[in-house]
Amino acid sequence: MFLRAPAAARRALSCYQPQCAKAWTGVGPAVTPSDKRDNRMTEEKASAPYGQARPATEVSTRKRMTVPKVRARKGEEPLVMVTAYDATFARLLDEGGADLLLVGDSLGMVVQGNDDTLSVTVDDIVYHCRAVARGTRYAHIVGDMPFLSYNVSPQDAIRNAGRILSEGRAHSVKLEGGRAVVPVIERLVGAGIPVMAHVGLTPQSVHAMGGFRVQGRDQEGAQRILDDAKAVADAGAYALVLEGIPSDLAKRITESIDIPTIGIGAGADCDGQVLVCYDMLGLTPDLRPKFVRRFDELFDRGRAAMEQYVAAVRSGEFPAPEHTFGPAKGPRAVATGS
Repeated sequence: MFLRAPAAARRALSCYQPQCAKAWTGVGPAVTPSDKRDNRMTEEKASAPYGQARPATEVSTRKRMTVPKVRARKGEEPLVMVTAYDATFARLLDEGGADLLLVGDSLGMVVQGNDDTLSVTVDDIVYHCRAVARGTRYAHIVGDMPFLSYNVSPQDAIRNAGRILSEGRAHSVKLEGGRAVVPVIERLVGAGIPVMAHVGLTPQSVHAMGGFRVQGRDQEGAQRILDDAKAVADAGAYALVLEGIPSDLAKRITESIDIPTIGIGAGADCDGQVLVCYDMLGLTPDLRPKFVRRFDELFDRGRAAMEQYVAAVRSGEFPAPEHTFGPAKGPRAVATGS
């Protein structure tokens, strides 16, 4: 049941419509659209600290990265993909120029502190995808499909991938495996869900592989990975992650398929590269994989900043007057007649 305002109130409210401005015949000036206070919550207002407007950012000519644009980069300018798990990092990486943001099940290790990715759930991925989507304007968002979220049945795969797109607001999903997951890729693509494939070192198979080991070092293993890559490309994947394989094998695969390859520990001949943002930014002090280049040391710098904060609080240096609000205003004097 809809509650209806009294007739007089409805008439008053109706005069806030632009078409009523010229029709006003009451006492006082007509109310025009320019006279009205704009109380709508804008992005700038919502993100402004204590009502102070955020400085205007430079207008960008970038457009949102899409699946067709990713495919078109085959053999062209290298694609840049990096993991992201929350809105703040997503904004930082997006404005820094990332083409794709991967909400990876690596969050199980770098965010949740586990030894592997196997405990990550679809709910986890949906939650983090939604956060990343809020901080992203340009990058294509890829949601990882966790362990056993697509292996049980095609129906489960479609349901879980659909959640990552509809609830998580991702633009595509990534799943691990080669020929064994071809039927799943075909069903997902047939349902309108773009799929990024992943072969080579597949972390969800860490126990079967005997640990995080480089794959495809022998002829048999290399041929198996090549066959897997061709199979997932033929099944309709729009891009392929190559992880932890020799660089010559990655080059051979890249030249053998018509979709972009994105390497991580796979050499320089792929169509793009991906790194875990925590590794790339130097936020993992105890983990330094051979294939990672640390472009900063944010853990060390962040710890130093924390030490400065601790010292400033304990010494009384912070908060200073410029960080403090003024006294409360007293009540206004009320004029009285004689």
